[in-house]
Amino acid sequence: MRTPVRSVQGAALLTTGLLAGAFGYGAANVVPTFAAVPLDVRLTFHTTMMKVNEPVMRSAMALAILTSFGLAVVTRGLSRRLAIGAGALALTSLLVTVFGNVPLHAHIRQWAATSDTPGYVEILQRWELFHTLRTLTAVAAFVLIVSVAVFVQPTIRSLR
Repeated sequence: MRTPVRSVQGAALLTTGLLAGAFGYGAANVVPTFAAVPLDVRLTFHTTMMKVNEPVMRSAMALAILTSFGLAVVTRGLSRRLAIGAGALALTSLLVTVFGNVPLHAHIRQWAATSDTPGYVEILQRWELFHTLRTLTAVAAFVLIVSVAVFVQPTIRSLR
């Protein structure tokens, strides 16, 4: 395998792994912690965390998308199909975040600022559902890139 292909493959492996790990950590540790603390603590922590997480996670999702589709560009055959699938799954994580989780952040910010929390249970459950969905799509993207790296001998695309 040529060095540029290995570099793109390594970048895709790194970025999808970081994305899956970050979302997985949230699903395994942060969300259960939210359930174990009083609502005001959850809302305060959640709003503070969003300020840091939003730009970091959007960047992580963008890099996972770009490197996965980049791997699809430089390979062909099964490697390309798996990389396209990984890119599509990483893109799905981004779309779920932008259209699912982020709009709910406005409610959470309002509740943290005003202590007015009507209907909070359903909205927080919906946020957790979206988080689970984006976590699963990120992990699936990572699994596909790992499959390319471990099980499939990438066929290099000829640039001629």
